[in-house]
Amino acid sequence: MTRRLVILTEIISPYRIPVFNALAQTPGIELHVIFLAETDSALWQWKVYKEDIRFSYEILPHWRLRIFGYNVLINRGVAASLVKAKPDVVVCGGYSYLAMWQAQRWVRRHDIPVLLWSESTMQDQRRRSLMVESLKKSFLRACGGFIVPGKAAAEYLRSFGIPDRVIFTAPNAVDNDFFATSASSARSQAPTLRAQLKLPERYFLFVGRMIANKGIFQLLQAYARLEADLRQRIGLVFAGDGPARTQCEAQAALIQPGTIVFTGFLHREQLALYYGLAECLVFPTFSDPWGLVVNEAMACSLPVITSDIAGATPDLVRDDWNGRVVAAGDLDGLSLAMQELAEAPETTRLMSERSAERIANYTAKAWAEGFASAVTARALGW
Repeated sequence: MTRRLVILTEIISPYRIPVFNALAQTPGIELHVIFLAETDSALWQWKVYKEDIRFSYEILPHWRLRIFGYNVLINRGVAASLVKAKPDVVVCGGYSYLAMWQAQRWVRRHDIPVLLWSESTMQDQRRRSLMVESLKKSFLRACGGFIVPGKAAAEYLRSFGIPDRVIFTAPNAVDNDFFATSASSARSQAPTLRAQLKLPERYFLFVGRMIANKGIFQLLQAYARLEADLRQRIGLVFAGDGPARTQCEAQAALIQPGTIVFTGFLHREQLALYYGLAECLVFPTFSDPWGLVVNEAMACSLPVITSDIAGATPDLVRDDWNGRVVAAGDLDGLSLAMQELAEAPETTRLMSERSAERIANYTAKAWAEGFASAVTARALGW
């Protein structure tokens, strides 16, 4: 039996297109995606790869506001779009936007199952006030099922008393083949690319927005704690942009010796080259429900040093196996992990192989199968 599935989600993120394409090709699923906006140019400089889209979609009329640090997105036409889409099942990609509450109210009136696609974790600093948490509980109670990317998000839902039988895992994925192939190509022309991109011979790589809660200042301090001789042999590259970049650059200028490079924002085609030439990804975040850069790095066969806060960590990174897991904000631990990987090439090589091995199971197809199982589950009484 084919089910008409409608997903509401915020923007056309490049890393979601491959998984939505895979879901649209899954037997028994007829997919339509409603985007609340095309992008958020104030936060992201992504290209919108519409030419890659292989699923039915629409973009709602919207107005975006920034109020006291909150991102407010107001949409028009939610109910009309749902009426036109004729869903058998609706999945809301979060509960932070008014459109999600409008959709939930509409499905209740029409007796249509609604699921929540949630990535929130117990450790994520974005947990809000008591009033917001109360509203969140109200939203959760109205959902018949839940889709999570991994262990940390499932644990968070259990904290609200949600039983395992209605929690389904769709493991977060990126286009592994694209990143693996691009990284391999970069390595085959490493000397030329390093010269063109002005990169050090060896370097640790950070990828993400340049904001404080990504741990960028702690990463600088950890790098500065490495022995001077080691800093002369291995650099640090920040790939990304954001409001904290200028301050980060100023602090980096004080670290001598050492080579610290700031690339600015990179699109996926460029980013894959930096992964390919890097020694290790360092992701010392203080607040991240997942962190798809970990998937990307592992697809490029990189070991990963990550904080214990990142939602991806319990699923993707095993300490001393394919990387190191460090407590968020632990400068000594972070610096030691960087030193150990920089000075143990054989260990790093083994970790690289294990990263590629583990991420091979985190594919767009696996994500789509997990998502489809939630939609068609008999356990929810459909």
